Amino acid sequence: MPRVVPPVADERAALTAYLAHQRRSLRVTAYGLTEEQARAAASASELSIGGLIKHAARCEGFWTDLILRQEGADESGADEFRLAPDETLAEVLAAYAEAAERTDAVIAGVADLGQAVPVPPGAPWIPAEVTEWSVRWVLLHLIEETARHGGHADVIRESIDGATFDPLLAAAEAWPDPWVRPWEPASPVVG
Repeated sequence: MPRVVPPVADERAALTAYLAHQRRSLRVTAYGLTEEQARAAASASELSIGGLIKHAARCEGFWTDLILRQEGADESGADEFRLAPDETLAEVLAAYAEAAERTDAVIAGVADLGQAVPVPPGAPWIPAEVTEWSVRWVLLHLIEETARHGGHADVIRESIDGATFDPLLAAAEAWPDPWVRPWEPASPVVG
C-alpha cells in the first residue's frame, strides 16, 4: 500500500479508497504483535489493538446492516473493545477483513450514494431530529471512526514496543525504499 491514497477519479472512488487506506492503517498497528501484546492496554485506557480491530469490524457490520435495512443491527456490546479469552488476533483480523469485504460489496451495489439509511432511534449520540442519513454519510462516518481508532492504536502500539506507523508499514509490505527503516522486533536480551 502506498503511504498516501493514490489519485481518485470520482466521489465513490475517493470515499472507498480513503476507507480502505484507514482500514489498512489500523491493521498495520497489529503487525508483528504477540497475542499478549494484542491484548495489552498499554495506555491510560482499557483499549487494546486487538479490541480496537474487533470494534472496527463490528462497527462496519452495524452500518452495512443499516444500509441493507437488515434486522439485527445493534449497538456495541460491553466486551466489544476487548478480546475474549477464546479470541485471537488472527481471528479478529480475519473478521475485520470479512466485514470490509462485505461493506465494499454492498457499497459497490448502491447506485446512489444519496440513498437513505435509517438511523436507529434512541441513541443519545444521535440528534433526535435525525431519522436517516445517506450512504455517503455512512462512508464518511466509517472513515472518521476508523481513523480515530487507528490513532488510538498508534499510541497503544508505540507504548507497547516503540513501533511507529511508517516503519511498521515498511516491514509489513517489505518496502525497498531506503528512506524508511522497516520495523524489526526487539532482539531478546541474552543474559
